[in-house]
Amino acid sequence: MAASPIFRRLALIGVGLIGSSIARVVRREGIAAEIVGADISASARSDLAELGICERVVADPAQAVQDADLVMICTPLGTYAEVGQAIAPHLAPGAILSDVGSVKQAVMRDLAPVVPDHVHFIPGHPIAGTEHSGPKAGFAELFEGRWCILTPPPGTDEAAVERLAELWRRAGSTVELMEPGHHDQVLAITSHLPHLIAYTIVGTAFGLEESTRREVIKFSASGFRDFTRIAASDPIMWRDIFLNNREAVLEMLSRFTEDLTALQRAIRWGEGEKLEDLFTRTRAIRRSIIEAKQA
Repeated sequence: MAASPIFRRLALIGVGLIGSSIARVVRREGIAAEIVGADISASARSDLAELGICERVVADPAQAVQDADLVMICTPLGTYAEVGQAIAPHLAPGAILSDVGSVKQAVMRDLAPVVPDHVHFIPGHPIAGTEHSGPKAGFAELFEGRWCILTPPPGTDEAAVERLAELWRRAGSTVELMEPGHHDQVLAITSHLPHLIAYTIVGTAFGLEESTRREVIKFSASGFRDFTRIAASDPIMWRDIFLNNREAVLEMLSRFTEDLTALQRAIRWGEGEKLEDLFTRTRAIRRSIIEAKQA
């Protein structure tokens, strides 16, 4: 027997990989009675209509949020201020406003000032994704076995937080509450810095002379292939992540640079024990990730 809906109407603002995956799992699990998708891209709206995962598809986010009891912003971080201004006057009393952005302090900065008092503002971040983008890239299983972090401001209605958390649990995620600044520091090292490194390594390979570049592509080992997969992620999304979490990313990048310099010195001077010690410690971290079922 299917569980009863948690929400009457879900409005998704931006329906790419994450937004369309939310629509699919919400429809599959009966989490909302109605889904309204809004996207400024005519191509995206056409894909949504073809997929049939939303009851209605519109271009105007203000139109989408009317009478919705849950509004989820799934657009790039750089659009949040504009989206917030557009939808704020149309949010229904008692509605929950959330998002899926990777930088929570920026969300607080851009959205909190415009959220009406009669709306429950609960920023969120499902830690899931692929290198693909667009409505057709989504799939209902994207959030299974993953974490979803919620960063509600102090004093947020606990019942509203629980309703949103239940959506993510039904989607297959484990929910954790976190302070926005702490979230941004944690994600800077676990997600943002690895992407920055991947973009740099692939960019370095692209900068090689043409004959060498062809061989790099031809003989790519699994390590380089993994970097190219990460570096194929949505460029607009990652541009906005780095610009909006610059302090935490720069701090982690500085630490990484220091560690890289030490590693460079160990290689130069043939300090095998230091290299083996580092590789042993990092191997243990990988095993811990596997044990935590996050591999």
